[in-house]
Amino acid sequence: MKIGIDIMGGDYAPEATVSGAILAYNELPKDVRLVLIGDKAVIEAELAKQAADAGNFDIVHAPEVIGMGEHPTKAFSQKPNSSISFGFHLLKEGKIDGFASNGNTGAMLVGSMFSVKSVAGVIRPCITSILPKENGGVGLLLDVGTNADCKPDVLYQFAVLGSLFAENVYGIKNPKVGLLNIGEEPEKGNLVSQAAHGLMKDSKDFNFIGNIEGRDIFNDHADVIVCDGFTGNVVLKEAEAFYTMIKKRGIKDAYFDRFNYEIYGGTPVVGINSTVMIGHGISSKIAVKNMLLLTKDIVNAKLADKIKLAFQ
Repeated sequence: MKIGIDIMGGDYAPEATVSGAILAYNELPKDVRLVLIGDKAVIEAELAKQAADAGNFDIVHAPEVIGMGEHPTKAFSQKPNSSISFGFHLLKEGKIDGFASNGNTGAMLVGSMFSVKSVAGVIRPCITSILPKENGGVGLLLDVGTNADCKPDVLYQFAVLGSLFAENVYGIKNPKVGLLNIGEEPEKGNLVSQAAHGLMKDSKDFNFIGNIEGRDIFNDHADVIVCDGFTGNVVLKEAEAFYTMIKKRGIKDAYFDRFNYEIYGGTPVVGINSTVMIGHGISSKIAVKNMLLLTKDIVNAKLADKIKLAFQ
Protein backbone atom coordinates (compact mmCIF):
# COMPACT_ATOMS: atom_id res chain seq x y z
CA MET A 1 0.00 0.00 0.00
CA LYS A 2 1.16 3.52 -0.80
CA ILE A 3 -0.29 6.63 0.86
CA GLY A 4 0.46 10.08 -0.49
CA ILE A 5 0.59 13.16 1.71
CA ASP A 6 0.65 16.79 0.63
CA ILE A 7 3.69 18.06 2.53
CA MET A 8 3.05 21.68 1.56
CA GLY A 9 -0.54 21.85 2.84
CA GLY A 10 -1.58 23.36 6.17
CA ASP A 11 -0.75 26.33 8.35
CA TYR A 12 2.30 24.62 9.88
CA ALA A 13 3.70 22.92 6.79
CA PRO A 14 6.24 21.60 6.06
CA GLU A 15 7.44 21.06 9.64
CA ALA A 16 4.19 19.58 10.97
CA THR A 17 3.50 17.47 7.88
CA VAL A 18 7.01 16.00 7.76
CA SER A 19 6.99 15.40 11.52
CA GLY A 20 3.59 13.70 11.26
CA ALA A 21 4.82 11.51 8.42
CA ILE A 22 7.83 10.45 10.50
CA LEU A 23 5.57 9.57 13.44
CA ALA A 24 3.23 7.64 11.13
CA TYR A 25 6.16 5.75 9.59
CA ASN A 26 7.06 4.47 13.05
CA GLU A 27 3.53 3.12 13.63
CA LEU A 28 2.41 1.94 10.20
CA PRO A 29 2.98 -1.66 9.07
CA LYS A 30 6.12 -2.11 7.00
CA ASP A 31 4.08 -2.90 3.89
CA VAL A 32 2.71 0.67 3.91
CA ARG A 33 4.90 3.19 2.10
CA LEU A 34 4.43 6.93 2.55
CA VAL A 35 4.84 9.17 -0.50
CA LEU A 36 5.80 12.75 0.40
CA ILE A 37 4.54 15.18 -2.25
CA GLY A 38 5.92 18.73 -2.46
CA ASP A 39 9.08 20.72 -3.09
CA LYS A 40 11.81 18.06 -2.96
CA ALA A 41 14.50 20.37 -1.60
CA VAL A 42 12.20 21.57 1.17
CA ILE A 43 11.19 18.02 2.08
CA GLU A 44 14.75 16.74 2.17
CA ALA A 45 15.90 19.72 4.24
CA GLU A 46 13.10 19.14 6.75
CA LEU A 47 13.86 15.42 6.98
CA ALA A 48 17.53 16.22 7.60
CA LYS A 49 16.58 18.81 10.21
CA GLN A 50 14.61 16.14 12.06
CA ALA A 51 17.38 13.53 11.62
CA ALA A 52 15.07 11.26 9.62
CA ASP A 53 16.22 8.88 6.90
CA ALA A 54 14.88 10.08 3.53
CA GLY A 55 15.17 6.49 2.30
CA ASN A 56 12.18 5.57 4.45
CA PHE A 57 9.91 7.54 2.12
CA ASP A 58 9.20 8.11 -1.55
CA ILE A 59 9.53 11.79 -2.49
CA VAL A 60 7.64 13.27 -5.45
CA HIS A 61 8.72 16.74 -6.52
CA ALA A 62 5.84 19.21 -6.85
CA PRO A 63 7.21 22.78 -6.85
CA GLU A 64 3.91 24.71 -6.68
CA VAL A 65 1.58 25.25 -3.71
CA ILE A 66 -2.15 25.98 -3.67
CA GLY A 67 -2.60 28.54 -0.91
CA MET A 68 -5.39 28.40 1.64
CA GLY A 69 -7.01 31.56 0.27
CA GLU A 70 -6.88 30.69 -3.43
CA HIS A 71 -9.98 29.96 -5.49
CA PRO A 72 -10.16 26.13 -5.52
CA THR A 73 -11.23 25.50 -9.11
CA LYS A 74 -8.92 28.09 -10.63
CA ALA A 75 -5.94 27.06 -8.54
CA PHE A 76 -6.40 23.35 -9.26
CA SER A 77 -6.45 23.94 -13.02
CA GLN A 78 -3.85 26.73 -13.14
CA LYS A 79 -1.30 25.00 -10.89
CA PRO A 80 -0.82 21.52 -12.38
CA ASN A 81 2.55 21.22 -10.61
CA SER A 82 1.11 21.87 -7.16
CA SER A 83 1.35 19.25 -4.42
CA ILE A 84 -2.45 18.79 -4.43
CA SER A 85 -2.67 18.43 -8.22
CA PHE A 86 0.25 15.96 -8.23
CA GLY A 87 -1.38 13.96 -5.46
CA PHE A 88 -4.58 13.53 -7.42
CA HIS A 89 -2.64 12.63 -10.56
CA LEU A 90 -0.87 9.84 -8.67
CA LEU A 91 -4.17 8.69 -7.16
CA LYS A 92 -5.94 8.63 -10.53
CA GLU A 93 -3.08 6.69 -12.09
CA GLY A 94 -3.18 4.11 -9.27
CA LYS A 95 0.35 4.94 -8.13
CA ILE A 96 -0.92 5.65 -4.61
CA ASP A 97 -3.88 4.07 -2.81
CA GLY A 98 -4.87 7.09 -0.73
CA PHE A 99 -4.13 10.81 -0.66
CA ALA A 100 -4.20 13.09 2.40
CA SER A 101 -3.81 16.85 2.79
CA ASN A 102 -4.25 19.61 5.36
CA GLY A 103 -4.25 22.16 2.56
CA ASN A 104 -6.96 24.04 0.65
CA THR A 105 -10.17 22.08 1.40
CA GLY A 106 -11.93 23.42 -1.68
CA ALA A 107 -9.09 22.27 -3.94
CA MET A 108 -9.22 18.83 -2.34
CA LEU A 109 -12.94 18.62 -3.05
CA VAL A 110 -12.45 19.84 -6.62
CA GLY A 111 -9.77 17.19 -7.13
CA SER A 112 -12.04 14.53 -5.67
CA MET A 113 -14.92 15.44 -7.98
CA PHE A 114 -13.01 16.06 -11.20
CA SER A 115 -10.07 13.67 -10.89
CA VAL A 116 -11.14 10.45 -9.20
CA LYS A 117 -14.85 11.40 -9.55
CA SER A 118 -17.97 10.37 -7.69
CA VAL A 119 -19.12 6.78 -7.47
CA ALA A 120 -21.75 6.18 -10.15
CA GLY A 121 -25.15 6.82 -8.58
CA VAL A 122 -23.90 9.03 -5.75
CA ILE A 123 -25.53 12.45 -6.14
CA ARG A 124 -23.33 14.38 -3.72
CA PRO A 125 -20.18 13.08 -2.00
CA CYS A 126 -19.78 14.44 1.52
CA ILE A 127 -17.47 14.69 4.49
CA THR A 128 -18.07 13.41 8.01
CA SER A 129 -17.11 14.10 11.59
CA ILE A 130 -16.57 11.71 14.47
CA LEU A 131 -18.87 12.17 17.46
CA PRO A 132 -17.42 10.93 20.78
CA LYS A 133 -20.16 9.08 22.67
CA GLU A 134 -20.62 9.21 26.42
CA ASN A 135 -20.35 5.41 26.60
CA GLY A 136 -16.87 5.41 25.04
CA GLY A 137 -17.95 4.61 21.50
CA VAL A 138 -18.06 6.82 18.43
CA GLY A 139 -20.75 8.03 16.07
CA LEU A 140 -20.69 9.74 12.70
CA LEU A 141 -22.22 13.05 11.61
CA LEU A 142 -22.68 13.80 7.92
CA ASP A 143 -22.57 16.08 6.03
CA VAL A 144 -20.45 18.64 7.91
CA GLY A 145 -19.88 21.30 5.29
CA THR A 146 -19.63 20.08 1.71
CA ASN A 147 -23.30 20.46 0.80
CA ALA A 148 -24.99 23.39 2.51
CA ASP A 149 -28.33 22.70 0.80
CA CYS A 150 -29.59 19.15 0.33
CA LYS A 151 -32.65 17.57 -1.20
CA PRO A 152 -34.33 14.60 0.52
CA ASP A 153 -32.77 12.00 -1.81
CA VAL A 154 -29.30 13.37 -1.01
CA LEU A 155 -29.95 12.99 2.73
CA TYR A 156 -31.13 9.44 2.06
CA GLN A 157 -27.82 8.69 0.34
CA PHE A 158 -25.89 10.21 3.25
CA ALA A 159 -27.55 7.57 5.43
CA VAL A 160 -26.29 4.83 3.11
CA LEU A 161 -22.77 6.30 2.97
CA GLY A 162 -22.60 6.84 6.72
CA SER A 163 -23.80 3.31 7.46
CA LEU A 164 -21.15 1.79 5.19
CA PHE A 165 -18.45 3.95 6.77
CA ALA A 166 -19.52 3.17 10.35
CA GLU A 167 -19.75 -0.57 9.74
CA ASN A 168 -16.64 -1.13 7.62
CA VAL A 169 -14.18 1.30 9.21
CA TYR A 170 -15.36 1.47 12.83
CA GLY A 171 -16.86 -2.01 13.09
CA ILE A 172 -20.34 -0.87 14.18
CA LYS A 173 -22.72 -3.66 13.27
CA ASN A 174 -26.05 -2.62 11.76
CA PRO A 175 -25.50 1.04 12.71
CA LYS A 176 -28.52 3.01 13.88
CA VAL A 177 -29.29 5.95 11.58
CA GLY A 178 -31.01 9.08 12.88
CA LEU A 179 -32.18 12.18 10.98
CA LEU A 180 -31.23 15.36 12.86
CA ASN A 181 -34.37 17.41 13.43
CA ILE A 182 -36.10 19.78 15.86
CA GLY A 183 -38.36 17.04 17.18
CA GLU A 184 -38.78 13.28 17.16
CA GLU A 185 -42.20 13.22 15.47
CA PRO A 186 -42.22 12.47 11.71
CA GLU A 187 -44.12 15.67 10.92
CA LYS A 188 -41.56 17.92 12.66
CA GLY A 189 -38.99 20.06 10.90
CA ASN A 190 -38.80 21.85 7.58
CA LEU A 191 -40.16 20.47 4.32
CA VAL A 192 -36.85 18.83 3.40
CA SER A 193 -36.64 17.00 6.73
CA GLN A 194 -40.24 15.83 6.49
CA ALA A 195 -39.70 14.53 2.96
CA ALA A 196 -36.42 12.86 3.91
CA HIS A 197 -38.11 11.12 6.83
CA GLY A 198 -40.74 9.80 4.42
CA LEU A 199 -38.04 8.33 2.19
CA MET A 200 -36.06 6.82 5.06
CA LYS A 201 -38.77 5.34 7.24
CA ASP A 202 -39.26 2.09 5.30
CA SER A 203 -35.74 1.78 3.90
CA LYS A 204 -34.07 -1.62 3.59
CA ASP A 205 -30.70 0.05 2.87
CA PHE A 206 -29.98 1.04 6.47
CA ASN A 207 -31.29 0.79 10.02
CA PHE A 208 -33.38 3.96 10.35
CA ILE A 209 -34.54 4.81 13.88
CA GLY A 210 -36.31 8.09 13.05
CA ASN A 211 -35.68 11.71 13.94
CA ILE A 212 -33.28 12.65 16.70
CA GLU A 213 -32.84 16.00 18.42
CA GLY A 214 -29.66 17.94 19.18
CA ARG A 215 -29.61 16.65 22.76
CA ASP A 216 -29.10 13.10 21.44
CA ILE A 217 -25.99 13.83 19.36
CA PHE A 218 -23.49 12.53 21.92
CA ASN A 219 -25.44 9.67 23.49
CA ASP A 220 -26.02 6.17 22.14
CA HIS A 221 -29.37 6.92 20.50
CA ALA A 222 -27.87 6.80 16.99
CA ASP A 223 -24.59 5.70 15.40
CA VAL A 224 -24.99 7.72 12.20
CA ILE A 225 -26.59 11.16 12.27
CA VAL A 226 -27.71 12.63 8.95
CA CYS A 227 -28.14 16.33 8.18
CA ASP A 228 -27.34 18.93 5.52
CA GLY A 229 -23.84 20.40 5.47
CA PHE A 230 -24.97 23.76 6.84
CA THR A 231 -26.44 22.23 9.98
CA GLY A 232 -23.62 19.72 10.37
CA ASN A 233 -20.94 22.39 10.15
CA VAL A 234 -22.68 24.47 12.83
CA VAL A 235 -22.79 21.41 15.12
CA LEU A 236 -19.13 20.62 14.43
CA LYS A 237 -17.89 24.17 15.07
CA GLU A 238 -19.97 24.42 18.24
CA ALA A 239 -18.40 21.19 19.54
CA GLU A 240 -14.92 22.54 18.73
CA ALA A 241 -15.71 25.81 20.52
CA PHE A 242 -17.03 23.94 23.56
CA TYR A 243 -13.83 21.87 23.74
CA THR A 244 -11.69 25.00 23.48
CA MET A 245 -13.68 26.68 26.24
CA ILE A 246 -13.26 23.67 28.55
CA LYS A 247 -9.50 23.64 27.96
CA LYS A 248 -9.23 27.38 28.66
CA ARG A 249 -11.07 26.91 31.96
CA GLY A 250 -8.61 24.19 33.00
CA ILE A 251 -11.24 21.47 33.25
CA LYS A 252 -9.78 17.96 33.10
CA ASP A 253 -12.18 15.29 31.91
CA ALA A 254 -11.43 12.08 30.01
CA TYR A 255 -14.63 12.29 27.99
CA PHE A 256 -14.17 15.87 26.83
CA ASP A 257 -10.54 15.14 25.95
CA ARG A 258 -11.96 12.99 23.14
CA PHE A 259 -13.23 16.15 21.42
CA ASN A 260 -9.64 17.00 20.49
CA TYR A 261 -9.48 16.96 16.67
CA GLU A 262 -5.88 15.66 16.82
CA ILE A 263 -7.13 12.22 17.88
CA TYR A 264 -9.00 11.74 14.60
CA GLY A 265 -6.66 13.60 12.25
CA GLY A 266 -8.95 14.07 9.30
CA THR A 267 -12.06 12.99 7.44
CA PRO A 268 -12.51 11.11 4.17
CA VAL A 269 -14.49 12.41 1.22
CA VAL A 270 -17.17 9.72 1.16
CA GLY A 271 -18.81 8.70 -2.11
CA ILE A 272 -15.85 8.99 -4.50
CA ASN A 273 -13.89 6.30 -6.35
CA SER A 274 -10.84 6.33 -4.10
CA THR A 275 -9.58 7.34 -0.65
CA VAL A 276 -9.10 11.08 -0.14
CA MET A 277 -8.51 12.50 3.33
CA ILE A 278 -8.95 16.13 4.36
CA GLY A 279 -7.28 17.38 7.52
CA HIS A 280 -7.66 20.57 9.56
CA GLY A 281 -5.55 23.49 8.33
CA ILE A 282 -4.12 23.95 11.83
CA SER A 283 -3.12 20.29 12.11
CA SER A 284 -0.21 19.47 14.41
CA LYS A 285 2.16 16.57 13.81
CA ILE A 286 -0.08 14.36 16.00
CA ALA A 287 -3.10 15.17 13.85
CA VAL A 288 -1.11 14.50 10.67
CA LYS A 289 0.03 11.15 12.03
CA ASN A 290 -3.50 10.11 12.96
CA MET A 291 -4.83 11.24 9.58
CA LEU A 292 -2.36 8.92 7.88
CA LEU A 293 -3.23 6.02 10.19
CA LEU A 294 -6.93 6.51 9.42
CA THR A 295 -6.14 6.66 5.70
CA LYS A 296 -4.55 3.23 6.02
CA ASP A 297 -7.62 1.86 7.82
CA ILE A 298 -9.99 3.20 5.15
CA VAL A 299 -7.90 1.78 2.31
CA ASN A 300 -7.76 -1.59 4.10
CA ALA A 301 -11.53 -1.52 4.61
CA LYS A 302 -11.99 -1.08 0.82
CA LEU A 303 -14.65 1.50 1.62
CA ALA A 304 -14.79 2.97 -1.89
CA ASP A 305 -15.31 -0.50 -3.39
CA LYS A 306 -18.09 -1.29 -0.94
CA ILE A 307 -19.82 2.00 -1.73
CA LYS A 308 -19.60 1.19 -5.46
CA LEU A 309 -21.17 -2.21 -4.81
CA ALA A 310 -24.00 -0.67 -2.75
CA PHE A 311 -24.83 1.83 -5.49
CA GLN A 312 -24.79 -0.62 -8.41
